[in-house]
Amino acid sequence: MATVLRAKTAGFCMGVGLALRKLDQALKEHRARSSGRLVMLGPIIHNPQVLADYEALGVFCAQDPSQLNATDRVLIRAHGITRQVEEAVRATGADVVDATCPKVKRAQLAIERATRDGEELLLFGEADHPEVRGLVSYAHGPAHVFGSRDELAALHVDPERSYVLASQTTQDRSVFEQLEKELRDRLPRLKVLATICDATRERQEEARSIAAQVEAMVVVGGRQSGNTRRLADLAAQSGISTYHIEQAEELRAEDFAGKTRVGLTAGASTPRKLIDATQQWLEQLSD
Repeated sequence: MATVLRAKTAGFCMGVGLALRKLDQALKEHRARSSGRLVMLGPIIHNPQVLADYEALGVFCAQDPSQLNATDRVLIRAHGITRQVEEAVRATGADVVDATCPKVKRAQLAIERATRDGEELLLFGEADHPEVRGLVSYAHGPAHVFGSRDELAALHVDPERSYVLASQTTQDRSVFEQLEKELRDRLPRLKVLATICDATRERQEEARSIAAQVEAMVVVGGRQSGNTRRLADLAAQSGISTYHIEQAEELRAEDFAGKTRVGLTAGASTPRKLIDATQQWLEQLSD
């Protein structure tokens, strides 16, 4: 009979939980209003099942400030938005609720302070991720985003200039520390910001630990979720079969034939009910 090792850190992080509590409160207040809409500006978190639940309750998902009205109540997503988009949102006259994760907001403001004299920003992250676009918008000087050592090596950096190194909050801390070490050898005027979330580090360390003890790993979470994808990548680097799913229905019994120990973790935007359902599926399979 297979044993399921479930990560204690699996599921909502502080920032996601806070954003959804703000949305729940706004939804409660909205029901007492006689006009206007309740709007998410972009997906409030990266989990399609959660988003579908809120849209079924009447929450509208806008992709651009041009879709907003002055009578709307608008929630800024947990990943944050760019300074320019926030200015456009507030210019509509809509009532704004900022649900940006406090740790993302802290990173935004740290970048703003560190680059106020025009220092160049080197940001380790996914260029097309909404959090990264928001972080870059707070830089006063030039900004360069890189997602790997090769992309960093391809950047032209001048040892005579001042640079600030920062990271998307959900990146792998060990990789970031290695990149920092390499850059310090090249850039004597480098300033480094500690912007990786502790919860991210804890999840990644636990995923590595579990992956070393099992024959297969299941990672539950939205496919658009960067932190979930990184958990799956870390597990796969251990050399075991790894399955990144959004729901238990995606799993196949034949993939677990003969396996006696299976690991289970989940991204920071994954609700407990989806993790519980996956654990139940795995445990029933082992009977």
